[in-house]
Amino acid sequence: MTRIIRGYIARRRRTKIRLFAASFRGAHSRLTRTITQQKIRALVSAHRDRDRQKRDFRRLWILRINAVIRGNRVSHSYSKLIHDLQKKQLFINRKILAQIAISNTNCLYIIFNEIIMK
Repeated sequence: MTRIIRGYIARRRRTKIRLFAASFRGAHSRLTRTITQQKIRALVSAHRDRDRQKRDFRRLWILRINAVIRGNRVSHSYSKLIHDLQKKQLFINRKILAQIAISNTNCLYIIFNEIIMK
């Protein structure tokens, strides 16, 4: 039986897959079967890490806010600050609070004192 050479459709599909895996190393960028396995693995990792990234950034913002609050030897902790913000109905998200804490610490202290005084 003679060998049948596949048509241009299969070649197009393989080149599309190869373009996805162009930056991979070794056989992961050359062999079609390995490329497809690595593509599946890469897409799974990307899907998982999108959620992970949200978690990590939230942790980073909380750390920054807590560090600035405790750095000034204020009697409050992060959790008490967030609790007081919600009690006074000041809905500032953690990302913005962290940016204020880094760029303009005095502004954070003003917010903090307004919460305590009221």
